Amino acid sequence: MYAVVEINGKQYRAEQGKNLTVDRIAAEAGASLSFETVLLLSGDSGVKVGSPYVAGASVTAVVEEEIKADKVIVFKYKPKKDYRRTQGHRQKYTILKVQEIVGA
Repeated sequence: MYAVVEINGKQYRAEQGKNLTVDRIAAEAGASLSFETVLLLSGDSGVKVGSPYVAGASVTAVVEEEIKADKVIVFKYKPKKDYRRTQGHRQKYTILKVQEIVGA
């Protein structure tokens, strides 16, 4: 059984017992979160597609930890103008462990 769930405006495929790496969510480690924005639900009884969401469906997950991605270097320059700028960026992600998928 799996579900396609919308979290922070992005779509993720959630399976029970698996981990999801999503954009940062402001929640403590160990906190339980519930998402009702389920777009598609697939199981033994078939596939349910919402318009836009499946009524009565939800995904419950527990926050495992918050991580940072590898550093990305942003370098700008303009030739012959003595203009150079270097900047680094590390995106923050939250790892969620899917506990249960509830369908109608």
